[in-house]
Amino acid sequence: MYRVVKTYGNDRGLSCAFRQWKADSHCSLIHGYSLGFEVTFEAEELDERNWVIDFGDLGYLKKFLEEYFDHTTVVAQDDPHLEQFKTLADLGISELVILHNTGCEMFAQHVFEFCEEQYNDHRVRVVSVRCFEHGANSALFGNL
Repeated sequence: MYRVVKTYGNDRGLSCAFRQWKADSHCSLIHGYSLGFEVTFEAEELDERNWVIDFGDLGYLKKFLEEYFDHTTVVAQDDPHLEQFKTLADLGISELVILHNTGCEMFAQHVFEFCEEQYNDHRVRVVSVRCFEHGANSALFGNL
């Protein structure tokens, strides 16, 4: 089995604000990170160039990450203050993204599901996605 890893590090500037409104800690407040993502792909056989996947073909992934996590405010669909977040977006002072839930675990799952749909084929499959806030905190989702 061959595996490759594509990393979009914290230095890429995917600056995202979010909160976990259900938390009993300061995580219930809006806070942000320059998120990083690590996507692992695998294949039992390499292609004609001896690659698992052409890293140059991951433009859709980069665009997806930017759309959801670059200078955005990500809010859970059940956030009790969702209407206030929508008002901020309507005023043009926030780029609002509404997901099922927030946090590194959910962000990793969201990106995994995109990669699974976009890149899995008869030869290649996504194994996992890691979302990291910084060097000490990350979450992993996938076929582990």
